[in-house]
Amino acid sequence: MKPSGNTILITGGASGIGRELAERFHAQGNTVIIAGRRRERLDEVTAAHDGIVAYVLDVENKADIEAFAVKVVAEHPDLNVLVNNAGIMTAEDVTQSRDLSDAEAMVTTNLLGPIRLTNALIEHLVTKPHAAVINLSSGLAFVPLVSTPTYSATKAAIHSYTVSLRAALKGQVEVIELVPPAVQTELTPGQSTRAGYMPLNAFMDEVMTLFAQQPTPQEILVDRVGFLRFAEAEKRFDQTLTALNDLVRRAHADQT
Repeated sequence: MKPSGNTILITGGASGIGRELAERFHAQGNTVIIAGRRRERLDEVTAAHDGIVAYVLDVENKADIEAFAVKVVAEHPDLNVLVNNAGIMTAEDVTQSRDLSDAEAMVTTNLLGPIRLTNALIEHLVTKPHAAVINLSSGLAFVPLVSTPTYSATKAAIHSYTVSLRAALKGQVEVIELVPPAVQTELTPGQSTRAGYMPLNAFMDEVMTLFAQQPTPQEILVDRVGFLRFAEAEKRFDQTLTALNDLVRRAHADQT
């Protein structure tokens, strides 16, 4: 991926990792388009950064995605980079029968959303020079968090989908996977100040250093996420699963 001169669309671009990506890519000389559900949060970003453009988009809504794709391509024909960042995370108790609306929303937002938006834009992207798709998975794609099983499963699916997409689009569109560890964002209540999670600025500093490498790595892996990413390959999956879940339980306990 070239460092500047792109037109980049970022879903979930009004907060957390998405907002940081938007601001940093914009500062490097890229045209940045952000999309998200809440107009007031989008307006905060565009007010602070002249040149960033925002659209309201509900990635749970198939028809909304299709209409948005037509509109954004018409208004930004140079669009050549898609960042599938939008995601939601909810804790679940799978030991008893429950209302599955939260689980279904995570599957729709975290998995179907990126698949649908990529599908809606792919015929445009393959015509553009230096085209790229960047999918955000998670360290939990490789070692799951027991208290968030559906979220972890959606991220494992995004990893697999990204591998297939990369092979299918080889020579046409660069496909990159960004794999965050536990980062201090607003993804879940209290997470932005949770001890033991990676500070957002430190995470983004390392991420942008990796994006600056040429060629861009197929997987953007900060040092801290290697503990999860390579657990199975290094034959320490069971120990890592236990350690991860114990660590998260302690972090939550310390915060309550």
